[in-house]
Amino acid sequence: MRHPLSIAALFILFFTCLPSGMAEEARPLSFINDVAPILTKASCNSGACHAKAGTGQNGFRLSLFGFEPQEDFEHIVKEARGRRIFPAAPERSLLLLKATNATPHGGGKKIEHGSESYQTLTNWISQGLAYRPKDDPAITSLAVEPARGKLAVKAEQQLKVTATFSNGTTRDVTRLALFESNDKNMAEVSQTGLVKISDIPGNVAVMIRYQGLVSTYNASVPLGAPVKHLPKSQNFVDDLVFANLRRLGIPPSDVCDDSTFLRRVSIDIAGHPPTLEETRAFLADPSPQKRQTLIESLLNSPGHADYFANKWAALLRNKRLDKGTPASFAFHSWLRDGLLANRPYDQMVRELLAATGAPVSNPPVAWYNQVKTPEQQLEDVAQLFLGVRMNCAQCHHHPFERWSQQDYYGLSAFFTQIGRRPTAIAGQSVIFHKRGIAAAENKKTKESIKPAGLGGPTLEIPPDDDPRLVLADWMSAKTNPFFAKSLANRYWKHFFNRGLVEPEDDIRDSNPPSNPELLDALAKHFTDSGYNLKELIRAITHSTSYQLSSVPNAHNAGDRQNFSHYYPKRLNAEVLLDAVDQLTGATTDFADLPAGTRAIALPDNSYNKASYFLTVFGRPEGDSVCECERVQSSNLSQSLHLMNAAEVKTKLSKAEGRAALFAKATDDTQNLRELYEAAFCRAPQHKELQTALAYLNKPAKAPDQKAVNPAEARKNSYEDLLWAVINTKEFLYNH
Repeated sequence: MRHPLSIAALFILFFTCLPSGMAEEARPLSFINDVAPILTKASCNSGACHAKAGTGQNGFRLSLFGFEPQEDFEHIVKEARGRRIFPAAPERSLLLLKATNATPHGGGKKIEHGSESYQTLTNWISQGLAYRPKDDPAITSLAVEPARGKLAVKAEQQLKVTATFSNGTTRDVTRLALFESNDKNMAEVSQTGLVKISDIPGNVAVMIRYQGLVSTYNASVPLGAPVKHLPKSQNFVDDLVFANLRRLGIPPSDVCDDSTFLRRVSIDIAGHPPTLEETRAFLADPSPQKRQTLIESLLNSPGHADYFANKWAALLRNKRLDKGTPASFAFHSWLRDGLLANRPYDQMVRELLAATGAPVSNPPVAWYNQVKTPEQQLEDVAQLFLGVRMNCAQCHHHPFERWSQQDYYGLSAFFTQIGRRPTAIAGQSVIFHKRGIAAAENKKTKESIKPAGLGGPTLEIPPDDDPRLVLADWMSAKTNPFFAKSLANRYWKHFFNRGLVEPEDDIRDSNPPSNPELLDALAKHFTDSGYNLKELIRAITHSTSYQLSSVPNAHNAGDRQNFSHYYPKRLNAEVLLDAVDQLTGATTDFADLPAGTRAIALPDNSYNKASYFLTVFGRPEGDSVCECERVQSSNLSQSLHLMNAAEVKTKLSKAEGRAALFAKATDDTQNLRELYEAAFCRAPQHKELQTALAYLNKPAKAPDQKAVNPAEARKNSYEDLLWAVINTKEFLYNH
């Protein structure tokens, strides 16, 4: 007797047994939900292929990452008399022939003949090339499973990506999603979502992108070493750093000695090594609170204001105009005075954003002389003060974030009511608020867009109100998710040589912090303090985490993101020039500035042209708002300059410089002790001392083997020792 089956059951059984391509053919396919993701996965709409800016590739143009599906549909189906599609014989369509490389294709094979993607494209063409069939749902969310993981080194994890649609249905889109690791040294991910962990412990994230939506998989990779004895915690910074190290099984290094701390914190806060007198006083001080006392002294010193004004002046593009200097000098002085007085950060930002008048009477106006369009203004403000890079969103949806063109022009609308009047000085304008309704035009859709903060509602701003003040209110609100976090991350990188989010001005969901709890706590501390910059620096530098040695232990040498030890960094151009001057007893003269002005106190970029030293060591020109403009890496030109440049030789041989004074003294041991204390804030080790003494006592001979003047030879020997010290890594790096 046959087992009875209902018609419905037979129908289900029939379609279950069909090949995947035939089953899919029964479902109405759409360009948006089925075809566009295939083009994105195959990288057809990447910037290097048919989404190349301007013309696309070989006459065929697609929108970047498929963010404009309607345009892509028109290009594929209707452009060039529909030559790319052949409904009568879908397999003969140029779209498929090129993608499979059956017809020669500059991009090579993108899709395998007979694959699931190939069959989907074939079925879509045979079904009638629908852009969006009736009742075709829109994607509403994207999720990855698992969302978080704890993996051992060399482990693997397969990800599953699920899209949810407006009709409540879900679909596994793993094969069509795009995957990218935020640290390829720690983890690699295949096109199918298989994550492979390397042997580096820490935290790593994988970004998943599908149809304009982004999701993130976060994994922690423990080293697993025992963390038995942690240094004493000084504040919340240590609590969160050490908790993360314990969780990952990464033992921290020991606390650094007094000499190392003195040099490190003096450079990081005040931009210069301590003087010989400061070094001797600090090392002789028996007080257990001397490190905290030193920090307070440095925070209240003119050097701190000079150093951080130099940092902010470069980021705010403080550049010399062709005619005259008042604007750049005044702007730099405004920055320095604010830092010296510890003016709240939100107040300084407000004064900058809402600046009106002329630069000489209101110095922050100088910023508007460098960034003159709403697009430049919003992009700089977003990157510098919010840690968000909005440049991409002007033309298309941000590829790694949720920001769209609507968000871009909503932010630019805050700057659309800025008026300008020329002044007698070329390049300088009087800035004022023009009465009117603030709105920006979307250059693509021609739609008028009202002001809106990122992720916030559209705002109706009365014609008499300056929209920039409304923007400042939104930014400085305690609930703002970007403002305090961006500054905290930027300052953390200044002191630790790596941001909790890296790069420091690219904070987004798909680039998570290595220690999210710490970044949140720093931002809250900064906000609760009333945006007190010095208080944030106190919290960072008082911490034991900041005071750890740069010498790794047996377990943490591979750590590059969890701050188990201090990460050494090369002295930047201005600090290094000042350090060379301080050690040799020389000075560098700068035009239009008093004698003895330090390089860290230079007001604008014009001095780069007059100093090859500053240029070769990477002092920024102030052409962008990115910290990356400052060159921190080492190169051959820098080494050659320190070894051979006439500028350096002149400083070494200065008549009343340190080498000349040493040559006149009689106690070489005392001279060498002073040299090491001045250069490294420590006494010379026994081997170093004996090597240097042996060099000084070596008989001097001229190239022709004739005797030389003993006094001159002694001075030359000390110049050689100074030169050798300047070229050591211990001198060139803050450690």
